[in-house]
Amino acid sequence: MTGIVLWTANEETRTAPIQLEFSYLSYDQIVGEQGEYHWAPVEKILDAVAGRKHQAVLRWHDTYVGKPTGVPAYIKSLPDYRETVANSEKKRTGFPDWSHPELRRFVLEFFGRFAEKYDHDPRLAFVQVGFGLWSEYHIYDGPMKLGKTFPSVEFQREFAERLNEGFHQTPWMISVDAAGDHAPFAADKKLLALPFGVFDDSFNHARHGQENEPNWNRLGRDRWKVAPAGGEFSFFDPRDQKAALSPAGPHGVAFPQQAAKFHVSFIIGDDQPRFQNPERIREAGLACGYRFRVTQFVASASRAVVTIQNTGIAPIYHDAFPAVNGVRSQDSLRGLLPTQSRTFQVTAGGGAPILTIESDRLVRGQRIEFDADLR
Repeated sequence: MTGIVLWTANEETRTAPIQLEFSYLSYDQIVGEQGEYHWAPVEKILDAVAGRKHQAVLRWHDTYVGKPTGVPAYIKSLPDYRETVANSEKKRTGFPDWSHPELRRFVLEFFGRFAEKYDHDPRLAFVQVGFGLWSEYHIYDGPMKLGKTFPSVEFQREFAERLNEGFHQTPWMISVDAAGDHAPFAADKKLLALPFGVFDDSFNHARHGQENEPNWNRLGRDRWKVAPAGGEFSFFDPRDQKAALSPAGPHGVAFPQQAAKFHVSFIIGDDQPRFQNPERIREAGLACGYRFRVTQFVASASRAVVTIQNTGIAPIYHDAFPAVNGVRSQDSLRGLLPTQSRTFQVTAGGGAPILTIESDRLVRGQRIEFDADLR
């Protein structure tokens, strides 16, 4: 549930040293007629990803440069529903009609249904949500009109609160661009208290400190302690991708340093197999998220005591349990912060006890490894 992420369509997913895969999805792939949900496209992605012993990061979108909107056909056919088609990045792009009550009602219903079906699914690690271009919470090029081509601040607030009600196990994430004045988060203490994670899709570009980092600050720099941080390497400059994992990074800051600064658990780097060998990608992946080190493991005939330290840069966001001979501790590693240790009591032992870390959020063939030096 950490590391460098490739898109599901990338052929390198079969052999690259990764644990997560990313995919976009649109609402009209699931719903055509009102109330009729067909989850086959989601199942196809999740099964394929799990078959490669990975988990998925899914992002739902309604607006994508150069494409029609992802709004279901039944809504588009309503006589008083009126979308906008305009240029974005010099491409004809569809923008939803957020003034229509049925679109707003549908989106709330959709995420309620999605959470009900997939919140506990081990094939799904994280879900990303939002509005605007690529659901990145902005329309930087095109007709940005609150309440029309972009949801009103009031609906955005209702949307976030509804997501919080639906997702209890799977972390949900929004773009750092939701810190802007067109969104309610930065100025609303109640919303800031919600356990949403953040993603930054232009990570480590040349002006990241001036343009992106202030948004991280507005949404709360300690948010990573309860919810994941992630994103994607920047595409602003070709160097941003080519040198993303070089020793000095694309602009003088190495990726492990930048990752630690923002406590990221994963970064989409779909182009990295073109520029780096597998070992370098693996090293970069290990610089993300949690990393467990066993500092104590003692056992009697029927009991064991295990102490584990998090030597990574972020906690694990799903439950994971130290286990001895397959018997789990009652306490979880979830939320164990960097440098912190936690001691676990396990009701199993014996002369040759076997220690593992188990989680119900793993797919078949996956395991959580750990460091140990108990000589």
